[in-house]
Amino acid sequence: MAFLPRATVQPVHPSVPSNPQDTYRYNPGYGNDFSTEALPGALPIAINTPISSPYNLYSESISGTSFTMPRKENQRSWLYRIRPATTQTDHESYAKNPNFTSDFTQTASRGIPNVTLWTTFEIPDVKTDFVDGIRTVCGAGSPSTRTGLAVHIYACNTGMAKRSFMNADGDMLIAPEKGILTIQTEMGWLSVGPNEIFVIPRGIKFRVDVTGPSRGYITESWSGHFDLPDRGPIGANHLASARDFLYPVAAFEDKDEAWELVSKYDGELWRAGMDHSPFDVVAWHGNYAPCKYDLHRFAAVGSVTWDHIDPSSTCVLQVRSNTPGLSVIDFCAVNPPRWMSHSWSIWVPYYHRNCMTEIAINVKGPETPMKGGMLLVPNLTPHGQDRNSFEAASHIDTLKPQRIGDGEQVILIESSMTLRATKWALGLQGQIVRGRSDLVK
Repeated sequence: MAFLPRATVQPVHPSVPSNPQDTYRYNPGYGNDFSTEALPGALPIAINTPISSPYNLYSESISGTSFTMPRKENQRSWLYRIRPATTQTDHESYAKNPNFTSDFTQTASRGIPNVTLWTTFEIPDVKTDFVDGIRTVCGAGSPSTRTGLAVHIYACNTGMAKRSFMNADGDMLIAPEKGILTIQTEMGWLSVGPNEIFVIPRGIKFRVDVTGPSRGYITESWSGHFDLPDRGPIGANHLASARDFLYPVAAFEDKDEAWELVSKYDGELWRAGMDHSPFDVVAWHGNYAPCKYDLHRFAAVGSVTWDHIDPSSTCVLQVRSNTPGLSVIDFCAVNPPRWMSHSWSIWVPYYHRNCMTEIAINVKGPETPMKGGMLLVPNLTPHGQDRNSFEAASHIDTLKPQRIGDGEQVILIESSMTLRATKWALGLQGQIVRGRSDLVK
């Protein structure tokens, strides 16, 4: 990918939303402890489990961390609902989508050292909802041991009618590329479109409605929760600001009708039944909840002297490992709207052999083979610009700052783990292995 100045696109103020159709109300602040109620007085005061709850609601807690985690890392929420979640039936195996997997063993996947491009993923012609439209591309580790990650795509064309999904294995970060998702969660409603991201924590039920063909990407973490990166010497501001993350307000439905509850547990899909809507939470409080973020709000930093700044400077959210400074997942917005101003230096990313695995995704911009596709760069595999991009960058007057990235968005997922491609991904038509044999002395 060559991040070079293109035809002039009018810059857009960061206050202009990427999803202007979103009319839902939200509470702002990443990781805040929220209190919200859909009916006045539904939230108990002081006591989490009162002997007599307002509106005869049931108290139910959901834990995002163990009870004894340090207070600053402890995550949990209290839900006050019409009926507790225990009213579901027993689980049965769900075999409708075998390509949604967490199996990265030798027999089910393969590590490939080539830089590999999957061109635009097709959206099915047959009726397919969000859950059945998920396909796993690559990953590493295992949800059984609570280590690793998986990267999926989703391609769907219809909403989830009377069924929900819950992932017991890990958090999911969802990034739409095509189509707006209307998402109903146990904590309330969200609308998420291209150039926005949605984080749904492990264990929280949700359903997705769409208005037409929709496609996007899912990064699933088994190693822990997503968190804001430290800013280090940047200081107290810039990158993704906590106040720009939006959380839903309580909303409920009281409907007695048959529902299907699909869940993912230890890498396998399961289903259970319920005779009423699972979205009957009238009030909740806590810091364990889904949220959305508009990538247009990302405040980029860059070099104002010379040399290309490292992509870690564009990190939006990350999942940390047990080694300080090493991430299981870095989710980056590597081509935000910004000014390029580093002098006497080439403006495209440098040729590189990275100890981290990289995945590049184009979610906004011109229609190219990258748009709606995925580029996988294995760890320590050489990568960089093709001849045309390198030569074009070599003739730019770097003493004149230029605007770049307006109207575009490229996501970079970096991981310290070696990602293995699934059989489904390896079997796709249009897979291209990209070399750089056109470069000359």
